[in-house]
Amino acid sequence: MSRMEDNQDPLEQARLDKETEVEIFKAVRSADDDNPVMPVKLKSSDMFCFSCHKGVSCWNECCHGADITLTPMDIVRLSKHLDIKPREFLAEYTVPDKWDRADLPVAKLKMTGADGKGACNFMTEEGCSVYENRPATCRYYPLGLASIKPKGSDQQDDFFFLVKESHCKGHDEDKLQSVTQYHDEQGLADYETGNRGWVDILMKMASWQSIGGPGGKEIPAQTKQMFFLVSTDVDGFRQFVLESKFLDTYEIDPEAVEIIKTDDIALLQLGFDWMKNVMFNDQTISMKQNVLQQATAKARENMGAT
Repeated sequence: MSRMEDNQDPLEQARLDKETEVEIFKAVRSADDDNPVMPVKLKSSDMFCFSCHKGVSCWNECCHGADITLTPMDIVRLSKHLDIKPREFLAEYTVPDKWDRADLPVAKLKMTGADGKGACNFMTEEGCSVYENRPATCRYYPLGLASIKPKGSDQQDDFFFLVKESHCKGHDEDKLQSVTQYHDEQGLADYETGNRGWVDILMKMASWQSIGGPGGKEIPAQTKQMFFLVSTDVDGFRQFVLESKFLDTYEIDPEAVEIIKTDDIALLQLGFDWMKNVMFNDQTISMKQNVLQQATAKARENMGAT
């Protein structure tokens, strides 16, 4: 993800007025001088030509040296595809990193080669070996996804834009489709549902980095570690919810508890709601009344109140 450059459209006036935060989920390998990202807002009905197949001259070129930050849903889907635990997937196929704009830990897909510029581990001569469960970045390409959030507002608007890299010949193909048709064909709906809370947190933290969070307080390292757990290891977070004092502390409907035992998307939504509460004090999840009373009493005691 990255912010639009000041000299790029659209939304120039909003940027000048500093009224809008614009974050871009880049469905590209990397940004460089030869391949500038020039976002132009697309409507869902806008049409574009693109097709990627084995007959295209650049076949598999974009699968080398890819800079792919994995989303929570990427890790869920890929772990299941490979029939391994998320923590095993992390150890074998990813490298730890930090999304600097939000100062939060993320996992990136490991490339082959000593310099990390080699092919993706899942690339074969026939194409992607995990194609049906490929990462969101690969699904979006050649579209990029941007989120716009007015400062001071919790509401945000997502839009797509077209990315044209010099190496990609898929744009020369004559397959014409609308943004909506491409989005649906790529199976992005579940990814966006499962990743929504994660994106929200990254955006809010990016805003904090530029304007300062409440009281200028830094997010504790332990909280960042828990954010990484929720983001990358649904099995580990499920174990934490079910075996710690989590359910004794928070008001979680018994029916919802049964759902999160098997539903990873529901578990991710709970996890990021909890993180928003812990990190930003958002009222996305509630403590049980007796726990809240005990916490209040302890706080008063620590302040010497009666």
